[in-house]
Amino acid sequence: MTQQIPERLPGGGIDLSHLAARGQASGQQSGAPAAAGAGAPAGAQVVDVPSLVMDVTDASFEQAAQLSTVVPVIVELWAEWSEPGTSLSPVLAKVTRELAGRALLARVNADANPGLVQAFQAQSIPTVVALIGGRPVPLFQGAQPEEQVREIFGQLMQLAEQHGVVGRVAAPDSDGSDEPQVPAEPEIPAAHVAAVEAAERGDFETAVAEWEAVLLKAPADAVARAALVQMKLLQRLSGANAEAIRSAAAAAPQGVAEQLAVADLDLSGGHIEDAFLRLLDLFAVSGEDERAVVRERLLELFEVVGVADPRVIAARGRLANLLY
Repeated sequence: MTQQIPERLPGGGIDLSHLAARGQASGQQSGAPAAAGAGAPAGAQVVDVPSLVMDVTDASFEQAAQLSTVVPVIVELWAEWSEPGTSLSPVLAKVTRELAGRALLARVNADANPGLVQAFQAQSIPTVVALIGGRPVPLFQGAQPEEQVREIFGQLMQLAEQHGVVGRVAAPDSDGSDEPQVPAEPEIPAAHVAAVEAAERGDFETAVAEWEAVLLKAPADAVARAALVQMKLLQRLSGANAEAIRSAAAAAPQGVAEQLAVADLDLSGGHIEDAFLRLLDLFAVSGEDERAVVRERLLELFEVVGVADPRVIAARGRLANLLY
């Protein structure tokens, strides 16, 4: 059976420009890279949609993914035979509508859309994933109580705000008024405050340390993990000079440090396939110790882009072939 997987998740990754701006201002003046997806909208964009809760398929998924550059799109993988899913679906719809157009719920029938099940690597049904700027953010699997769903969605909105996805969708089921009453911004979880504040002031070193501390206490915190890999990339690129990075890489085609740096640069500029190909080629010709370093960086960049992205799936397959 041929499975229809979306060609790509539009955007190529979370917009990092608003966080990179402070840390890289001086570096960009001397040729440093802009972060992926640069050019976040200055004001809140409003897009008309038929409903805040919509059914999507393998064929129509790309349109829903494009909306994730405006608002977070929550993807619910469900099936009629799943009892937990039956109880979860109305909760997801309710909490989504409470956000009054600041998020969208895309429901996927897992039985009818195997391509999306594979793309999101769903291990059980229901599975709930979000898209922010085209990048998947795993949320949870199985039924969750309403208050827990509301808390998770609150964290998701904070993550979306950090990455400039602050628009709104207008639909007949918003709340019946021309201008929906937007609920108060959810509070940042106490455990995340120090990391978020460090990122906002451009102190990526502290942000990395704070997110790592969060994950030590809560290893399953998907929001923290997503933020950590982004902060590590920004930390490595902070104050960097793009011309110097490329010159060093050209002079040392098998230099691990030099090739890792230019791969970061490529990925931050949206050249995702180039970054992966560079590191996979380097992995193929490196010694055992160097291979471990290259593999670790590849796995981290896979997370930056999103494990469901077809480019990541292809690169992961080639890495597995090189390993075995």
